[in-house]
Order: sequence, then C-alpha cells, then structure tokens
Amino acid sequence: MTDNLSASFDALLEKYADLLTGHTDAATVEKVKMWALYNHMHKTMPNLTRHWNNANPEGKAAVRALFEEVKQMNEAHRANEGDEQ
Repeated sequence: MTDNLSASFDALLEKYADLLTGHTDAATVEKVKMWALYNHMHKTMPNLTRHWNNANPEGKAAVRALFEEVKQMNEAHRANEGDEQ
C-alpha cells in the first residue's frame, strides 16, 4: 500500500467519523474504525462473529459497549445538528 493511499484513506476515515459522531480525535476515529469493521464482518460473515463472541465473552461485551458509545455519539451529533438549523 502506498503512503498516498494510506494518507488518503485515513482522511476518508476521519471525515466519516466526523460525519457520524461530530468528532475527529484519534480515539474516536479508532472506535469508528473498529465499529465499522466489526459491523461489516457481522453482516457478511455472521458465523465468524458468533464464534468469536462465544470464544471471547469479554470481547463481546467490549464490542457491545463500543456499539452503544458510537450510537450515543451519533444521536448527540444529530441532535446538535438539528439545534443549529
């Protein structure tokens, strides 16, 4: 992978995190990246994520908390956008 592609993709991911949550700090971008990847894996290979969840109950709980956190950030961001208009 070239440095240009990597930098460009990082900018895309940062913009996605901004549009989704209203935040672009490194921690939020990393959370959104993990959320998006897990979400995609769960939709395309549910048996894989089900197996992982069964083998890693602590990981399952952490992913669940991550999903709730991203959801709350998204809802707060959408509410703030509505207030500004």
